[in-house]
Amino acid sequence: MFKNLKPWLSAFRLRTLPLSISGIIIGSCFAHYNGAFDGMVMFLALLLTTALQVLSNLANDYGDGVKGTDNDTRVGPQRAIQSGAITPNQMLEGIKINVLIVVVLTMLLIFAAFGNKYFLYGLLFFVLSGLSIYAAINYTVGSSAYGYKGWGDVFVFLFFGMLSGVGSYFLYTKHLDHLIILPSVTLGLLSVGVLNLNNMRDIDSDAGSNKRTLAVKLGKRNAKIYHLTLIISAMIIAVIFALLYFTSFWNLIFLVTFVPLIIHIKNISKAVTANDFDSQLKVLALTTFALSVLLGLGYIL
Repeated sequence: MFKNLKPWLSAFRLRTLPLSISGIIIGSCFAHYNGAFDGMVMFLALLLTTALQVLSNLANDYGDGVKGTDNDTRVGPQRAIQSGAITPNQMLEGIKINVLIVVVLTMLLIFAAFGNKYFLYGLLFFVLSGLSIYAAINYTVGSSAYGYKGWGDVFVFLFFGMLSGVGSYFLYTKHLDHLIILPSVTLGLLSVGVLNLNNMRDIDSDAGSNKRTLAVKLGKRNAKIYHLTLIISAMIIAVIFALLYFTSFWNLIFLVTFVPLIIHIKNISKAVTANDFDSQLKVLALTTFALSVLLGLGYIL
């Protein structure tokens, strides 16, 4: 099945991985700030999050491919099933293998973080991992796929923002802390922005395929207003956090990421074609990753 790795690497959509680990970086940095960092926990958390993101990408390729949503009207990189490089059955087998990898990494992470002292915490994270698998697969797969009903934004905010940031912090500290809430909200909003940007790019083809994303429901004009609201709100919340938890001027180094964000806002305000939106996907994803790194480093330098 994996004799030809090139189409599989393409299906993994490696460019999405930096965004997916942003919450782990934030949680790890603030755990380090509070003296609770563990290198093995961070390593396994990064591996698990990466595996979940790849699972989501494969499942999206499969779901949109078998439903015919990925077609010639879609702008952006061609999907594996759409191009015929990977058959639906092969993709399904790849998804099953990926689920197994996620389960194994989950057990290793739980053992590294909690050992045999915190059984209920371990059980909680095993359940959360199961919910993450469900969310990754059911975004586009099945007759009740929530991505086709406009719920993708909510799930991305919860899993890429709150669960990733707050959850990873909890792995180190074994308790909840208000310190990590606003950074997680910031990343959640920016991650939703990346999804909405993708959905604005595909708004015409999705509407034609009856994929009712929030962008399709809102319409082009309102989807753009929604997008700008997400980005500006994230920037405001990040500034509020820096002011509330200010300890040194290092805390403010993340503000350099506001330069590409402001340029992004300007470009989206003028965007008209699908290619206009597609060109901003990488910009926003990498800027979100950079913000997570700099916001975290600003409190441990």
